[in-house]
Amino acid sequence: MTYKRWFLVLPFVFLLTTLPLSAQDAAPANPFGVVEGFWLPDTVCELGAGWERIIFDWSQHQPNGPDDWYTLNVDDRWLKAAQDCNREVVAIFKHTPAWATDGAPGPGVPRGLYLPVDDPNNLWASFLRRSAEYYEPRGVSRFIIWNEPDITRDTYGFEYEGSLDDYYQMLKVAYLALKEGNPKAEVLLAGTTYWHDLNAGRRLYIDRLLERIVADPEASAHDYYFDIATLHIYFRTETVYDIVRQTRQLLDKYGLTNKRIWINEMNAGPTDDPLWPVVRPQYQINLEQQAAFIMQTAALGLAGGAERIAVYKFYDWNLPSGDETFGLLRADGSRRPAFDTWATVIQQFVGVQSASLAQTGQVTAVQLALADGSELYVVWANTSADGKLSVQTSDTNLAIMDQYGHNLPVTLDENEVALTLTGARCDKQDGCAVGGNVQLIHAKQAALYEQTSGGIVELKFE
Repeated sequence: MTYKRWFLVLPFVFLLTTLPLSAQDAAPANPFGVVEGFWLPDTVCELGAGWERIIFDWSQHQPNGPDDWYTLNVDDRWLKAAQDCNREVVAIFKHTPAWATDGAPGPGVPRGLYLPVDDPNNLWASFLRRSAEYYEPRGVSRFIIWNEPDITRDTYGFEYEGSLDDYYQMLKVAYLALKEGNPKAEVLLAGTTYWHDLNAGRRLYIDRLLERIVADPEASAHDYYFDIATLHIYFRTETVYDIVRQTRQLLDKYGLTNKRIWINEMNAGPTDDPLWPVVRPQYQINLEQQAAFIMQTAALGLAGGAERIAVYKFYDWNLPSGDETFGLLRADGSRRPAFDTWATVIQQFVGVQSASLAQTGQVTAVQLALADGSELYVVWANTSADGKLSVQTSDTNLAIMDQYGHNLPVTLDENEVALTLTGARCDKQDGCAVGGNVQLIHAKQAALYEQTSGGIVELKFE
């Protein structure tokens, strides 16, 4: 995870989009996960996360040579606890051991990478083949290949010193070796930051990588060496939908229409937590904003076409005092309000069949069509001004919740309920980085209207 400060100005337009979830792979019953929930197995089980990402560190599995095989860095007890709680573990491979690279230990390109996959001197292939074989009976069959290769050597967060061609070779070898070890394995591209390239005036890394993949005449015979593209999105609500949609458009542009999209990391780390003040904050984010952001991202991610979404991260374990923080749980194990928000997402966003977005200058609304035939509307104000909505429905079981899962009073007056959406917290430095507090509206069928200075506008979800 890394990020840089950035701004994106979007026009205030009325936007209508409806997207079904992935047709290639049935949407999981619980697509909402966390990064590294294993530290507190009882608590993450209580949260109800459907999956978690864990680092499978090559340098710890094989610290001294290819004959090593130490698995305590991914303890079998963690994997068993996850299975017992119906939580899938997704692996991320990174950190080249010193003996396996001519470069720097950690970000170095593996030695023998361009040798045939069955050559024992292709050290990367041997490690991944063994990993797939070992972890398949332990319930791990999805593997992310490295982390944020778009970050250049001169930038904080740098993790990979190879070229784009080197990364493609790593991906290609990984796909072939993992499939040999477990034919049912799925391969995920490294998550990228988006903004490092954009701020530097470069084409997006994923754009350049997809171009390289489809240019390989051998790629089509191997399903282009990956199954899922992954994203890391932080801090600014207004960008989530656009980044997911742009990724979908890039995949489609290269003819990779069967490839899915996950958001593997997302959050707006709180800097204004009274119990954990951050010494050098990049953004000014309070606890309410963190909670609002993760619910907004879940809704917008689904509307954009993301199949799975995870919070980075579950627990701020071993975090030095004053450091940047992201956890649903603080370093002392206490829960931030965002814990309850993510639990609410997991409980309420159940069985989503399709997701639609309506956005104006003042209000964002996402309609989630649920498997039971009901609808869940996720609504918030975009600016510092309060948003005014009216909900029209004949459903006497209409329910409205806040972003923490608390039921709000509902009074139907001639089949109508008036709502006030609290304005976003905005400032000169960050603008309105995160939308205002979220409200959830659950009904069999409803119509939403925004009350503006120019009149009443219906939000149509088509």
